[in-house]
Amino acid sequence: MALKPGFGYKFPWEDMGTFKYLLFVPFVATVALGRDDADDWCWHMLAIAAVRYVHSQFWISLSRVHAVTQHTKIQAKGIDYKQIDREDHWDDYIILQLIVMTLVHKCPGLGFSGFPKTCGAGLAQLLLLHAGPTEFAYYWLHRLLHHHTLYSAYHSHHHASFVTEPITGSVHPFMEHLMYTANFAIPLLGTWAMGGASIAMFYAYLIGFDVLNNIGHCNFEFIPRWFMNLPLMKYLIYTPSYHSLHHSKVHTNFCLFMPLYDYAYGTADPGSHQLYERAMKGEAAPNKAPDVVFVAHGTELLSLFHLPFALRSFSSRPFKSAWWLQPFLPLCLPVVALLRLFGQPFVSDKHRLKHLNCATWVTPAWGFQFFIKREFSHINRKIEKAILQANESGVKVLGLGALNKNEALNGGGQLFVDKHPNLNVRVVHGNTLTAAAILQKIPDDVREIFLTGATSKLGRAIALYLSAKGVRVVMYTTSKERFEKIRGEARRQDQKNIVQATTLEEGRGIKDWVVGKHCSPKDQEKAPKHATFHQFVVPPIPETRRDCVYTNLPAFALPKDAKDFRSCEMTMERGHVHACHAGALVHALEGWTYNEVGAIDHTRIDSTWEAAMKHGFKLATVQAKAIS
Repeated sequence: MALKPGFGYKFPWEDMGTFKYLLFVPFVATVALGRDDADDWCWHMLAIAAVRYVHSQFWISLSRVHAVTQHTKIQAKGIDYKQIDREDHWDDYIILQLIVMTLVHKCPGLGFSGFPKTCGAGLAQLLLLHAGPTEFAYYWLHRLLHHHTLYSAYHSHHHASFVTEPITGSVHPFMEHLMYTANFAIPLLGTWAMGGASIAMFYAYLIGFDVLNNIGHCNFEFIPRWFMNLPLMKYLIYTPSYHSLHHSKVHTNFCLFMPLYDYAYGTADPGSHQLYERAMKGEAAPNKAPDVVFVAHGTELLSLFHLPFALRSFSSRPFKSAWWLQPFLPLCLPVVALLRLFGQPFVSDKHRLKHLNCATWVTPAWGFQFFIKREFSHINRKIEKAILQANESGVKVLGLGALNKNEALNGGGQLFVDKHPNLNVRVVHGNTLTAAAILQKIPDDVREIFLTGATSKLGRAIALYLSAKGVRVVMYTTSKERFEKIRGEARRQDQKNIVQATTLEEGRGIKDWVVGKHCSPKDQEKAPKHATFHQFVVPPIPETRRDCVYTNLPAFALPKDAKDFRSCEMTMERGHVHACHAGALVHALEGWTYNEVGAIDHTRIDSTWEAAMKHGFKLATVQAKAIS
């Protein structure tokens, strides 16, 4: 949002939301019905629009792959949800220019039609007209937009993005885009007036323009030195670092793509070359090892599209397997197969919390693989590699997310600590805070619970903790041996509070069910009316009882000083993380030097909870209550 939005700030179709794409329908219908003109105008306009979308997605993805950007990053700061939302309308210019060009093409008597496919002389004219009139006019228009009146009314919208992404270059108010569209029409109309217009001209100019615009707004440097050392090149083409200075200093480097006019009129920042060199050497924003790494994994196949470098807006919202993703499911299969054969742990995103540099890494494994026993050794090798990489780079705490710490897989991370006893990185499954989160949702006046998944890490800890508080814990398990082992860990005076149930029927009279394993609709019928299902099972159980309450999975809202979070942690709301992720962050904030692996030490549940509260974490307390 601009500081003081002026007249024509909003696009006419802004309030249409995603329905704005209906503006493409007349073009599609014209082509589909065979009513296109001799120039095949509608077909070419749709083709150009499609290429522009695909091309922009390429740059979005490339700029978010940390393996590509980490060594030549320009600005160390990241972006947040506010910027993501503001830039969600980045593609409005594609629709606007398509409409404007079509109106000119259809204008009676103008003769902006009858184009040949190509014209070599016309492309040369196009380039000269852009380098001359358009670059010159843009430079002065841009400076004018930095006058405080126009800046506050329009251009401040663009400069709200201190750290840019490729598509930031097309994020402007409607009135500003009208000014640009008029200016950028000069090469197209001028080439036509000189007799050099062709269909190729539209492809070359519009797509070429996008290439340069996206390059300039990348937050990493990649233009090679040999290219910039060519004679006069620093006057003819800008670099990402050159334009980055315009966003950080505002009143320098005003050019469109050619710094020539900045040098001619004295607005070229004298530090432009130094920043370029620093970025190329990795000194502008040094790639520091994170203090905390959280190691996640894929869930369902379509979660591939929820990675930050896949679909930017989709990843900034809680994951849902949307209908429009289903046609892309076949594309996931070869990717999963390739990652199974050659995939390595990779950086998904980076963020900050207080003094900590944080990162989320992903092991190339999907949910279904964790239930195939022959995949266990493969998955553990990937997790082990992530741990060793973290250890080598100086990471202090590594958190294991979701099924990466499954008991059957690696004993809650114990396997890695036993195999590598001299690790400097602390391996943390985060389940102590997860147990605390579950327990906090159980009302203080509850005197009896029915516990399923009772002999899991979390089930055991919950049983021991509550029994010590005088709560009667009915543990549903058919294994007498595992039950007796857990009850034997309780204090002698508390053992009477732990009893075994071998059927779900024994939970009929207990209103608080703590659910740690899948509970089908038929199983849920065993619970009494108005029961509450406190769950820690992944995925969550289906909410089928209209007369019952279902709590959400253990999760925390991040402290207010969490920064650079731009993507949701799977199904979590913005600014929330799973309890095990929060557990790893608290571990690092507290500077605890022990590994949190294997069985949960239930005597540490209260102190872990208190540490989380001290650092500003808040329990996600939203409950999903079935409609009565």
